Amino acid sequence: MFASLKEQPADKILALMQMFKDDPREQKIDLGVGVYKDAQGHTPIMRAVKAAEKALWDVQDTKTYVGLVGDVAFSDVMIDLLLGKTLPRDAIAAAATPGGTGAVRQAFELAHMANPDVRIFVSDPTWPNHLSILKHLGIEMVPYRYFDAESRGVDHAGMLEDLSRATAGDIVLLHGCCHNPTGANLNMVQWQDVIDVLLKTGATPMIDIAYQGFGDGLDDDAAPMRLIVKSVPETIIAASCSKNFGIYRERTGILIVTAQDTSLKGVNQGTLAYLNRQNFSFPPDHGARLVTMILNDKTLRADWEKELEDTRLSMLSLRKQLAEALQNASGSNRFGFLADHRGMFSRLGTTSDKVDLLREKHGVYMVGDSRLNIAGLNAQTIPILANAIIDCGI
Repeated sequence: MFASLKEQPADKILALMQMFKDDPREQKIDLGVGVYKDAQGHTPIMRAVKAAEKALWDVQDTKTYVGLVGDVAFSDVMIDLLLGKTLPRDAIAAAATPGGTGAVRQAFELAHMANPDVRIFVSDPTWPNHLSILKHLGIEMVPYRYFDAESRGVDHAGMLEDLSRATAGDIVLLHGCCHNPTGANLNMVQWQDVIDVLLKTGATPMIDIAYQGFGDGLDDDAAPMRLIVKSVPETIIAASCSKNFGIYRERTGILIVTAQDTSLKGVNQGTLAYLNRQNFSFPPDHGARLVTMILNDKTLRADWEKELEDTRLSMLSLRKQLAEALQNASGSNRFGFLADHRGMFSRLGTTSDKVDLLREKHGVYMVGDSRLNIAGLNAQTIPILANAIIDCGI
């Protein structure tokens, strides 16, 4: 039977990682992979995570299954982190998932269960795995304009025009903060415009938030999502702990469904449990338990927030340094958008041919759409990258 299988397209980011690894040049820069790296190029375990793991070692006495939706305590701390007091708890259903990707997959399946003819409106561009999962599930995708290649900002007018074509029963997929792959984000006035369109069309927002705390701070990054949740009847939220807790391999995520009609919570919660059972039964617990311990312990939480803030400020500093280096190398401020973007990524807005030239001539590795990982830089590599960008005619 396996002779009928066809070769699947390779993941471009994973392929890029292998190319970087195989490159024998000593001077090379990896700006492709989506993990945070410190100035030494290392992805560290956060101090609070280490401390929680040590404490867990002493107190945990079983590895038996948790519930289908994970530990309720994890749901409670994540709802508080993401939504604060925006809605009462009886308006919110939640289930732990294997990472943010698992939450996204479950969210798409939930939408399809609710409406077999659902259309998912996705930003152009968006995280490639959004598109891959939707294609695999056979769910219709509708792109909406988002990135303005000229300004490297948001094409807000185009976005609103395209979203106005959604209807009740459709899902509008939004990046909660730190848009991946562009780094360009809406301001609060623009978010209100999006909410107005959602209310007019009756479409349901789905918010993918994987970088809370990496943009403008934990609460500021959550502010657009909280505004949406309190403004519309229903929302879907897919959240990841991989980046802001640095627990990438623990696969820790959560899927949240909100409904201002609190009578829907029972069926929503039951549906999330059902989907978990069909796809993987019980979600991973280790990372979720660490997150719960950190957020429930004042000392651990304070240390986590401090280290996360240091990480955020480090990325902002790298952005400003790169923008300044490019201004000096080019004699213009056309790369000023890099300092304005937020999160781990920015999109240069150049061609794939020039991205290839950067790699071949200068050993600079980034995704073909010109997404670069700001966290892959340091003080030594910034001038090298700036000179390479100008040398390649970008």
